[in-house]
Amino acid sequence: MSIGGYLKKHTEALVKDVGIEAACDLTGKSKATLGRYYSDQDEHADRFMPIDVVAQLEAAARFPHVTAALSDLRGITLSYDGERRNAQSNGINSDVVALAQRFGMLMAEYNQAIGDGKISVNEAKRLLRETLAIQQVLLEMKLNLEDEAGA
Repeated sequence: MSIGGYLKKHTEALVKDVGIEAACDLTGKSKATLGRYYSDQDEHADRFMPIDVVAQLEAAARFPHVTAALSDLRGITLSYDGERRNAQSNGINSDVVALAQRFGMLMAEYNQAIGDGKISVNEAKRLLRETLAIQQVLLEMKLNLEDEAGA
């Protein structure tokens, strides 16, 4: 997939996360304009959502879809957990248990997804969610280990 196509897919995910009507209200853009930003038709290939519009929508979204896509393209890993901001971990032992549980869930999702020999878009999204959850647990483990080591 091209960079443009990749960004358009994530732009579409952002708009759908917020909801098309709410996205129109938030940004002052029409449905047609928002649709052009993620359209894969050749005539809209060079149209991308302006960054201020991305910022408005990501503030209302459950996940920063476009920011995450841009980071992926650059090889940068982000950590985002809108549900648990400022939550404290219960220490390294609970982190290890959480990591094992999350890895088990990832493997279960993978097993289900690969059952027919092909991973669908929805299956890939579920796998991505589990991967991001593992990433969050690993970040908490790193912070706890740094605290214990006095780093």
